[in-house]
Amino acid sequence: MNPGVLIISHGSRDTSWVAIVDEGVSELSLREDLPVAVSFLELVEGRSIQDGIDTLEGQGVTDILVIPLFVSSGSTHVDEIAYALGAKDEPEKETDLERFRVTARVHYGDPVDDDPDIAVMVWDKIRELSVNPARETILLVGHGSVHAGFRQRWERGMSSLAECVRKVSGIAAADYALLSPDSVGDKVRYWREQGHEVLVAPIFLSEGYFTKNVIPGRLQGLIYKYTGKTLLPHPLLPHFIAAQVEEMLKRLRGGESETGR
Repeated sequence: MNPGVLIISHGSRDTSWVAIVDEGVSELSLREDLPVAVSFLELVEGRSIQDGIDTLEGQGVTDILVIPLFVSSGSTHVDEIAYALGAKDEPEKETDLERFRVTARVHYGDPVDDDPDIAVMVWDKIRELSVNPARETILLVGHGSVHAGFRQRWERGMSSLAECVRKVSGIAAADYALLSPDSVGDKVRYWREQGHEVLVAPIFLSEGYFTKNVIPGRLQGLIYKYTGKTLLPHPLLPHFIAAQVEEMLKRLRGGESETGR
């Protein structure tokens, strides 16, 4: 067994977006022990998922540990990538993504969802807005999905993450809203009616169109606090990735040990 790590993110034409992901991954201590490739679903030339697979297999990797660097298991991209890698037989939603050429065994990890490291990252990005914690609500805002099954996963993950952020921050309340289907305005108005200041936290990996245009647009005419700071960059990203890789390696080595008996 010769494992390697494939970190997959969405991608962007904005080179600074790509650089932020690369910078976070560059701090991974496990790079000294395992081959690591960072790939993107689209928009980054020469850094496709197939390129990442080929790079790892070219280094003799027999088991690819995939970290889908997306904020929710409700993302249709998480599902279609799993299918295209052969980690599942059929996608839950129709996709144009074709199967990748892969010889190594694929072990598919988990997206961000409600990981404890992510809760700390959210609070670190928004803590400067807090003045009176006893009368404040942190409102997490994520992309969401209108597709059955995917929407419920978004809701479960965001609800759980909101509770983790509330505990980490000590703020009176935490809630979530989705852009699709849109619940942002309703949630802000609800918490304002409770007498709370609303601190809006975008649950996106990096700044872009949604954090700079869409979220402010949905908040127009409402009273709230918002910096637009996203999860990355943050020094905890390497820890989040390394912890998941170590857990996958543990399961993988345990399976190898069972097979060897």
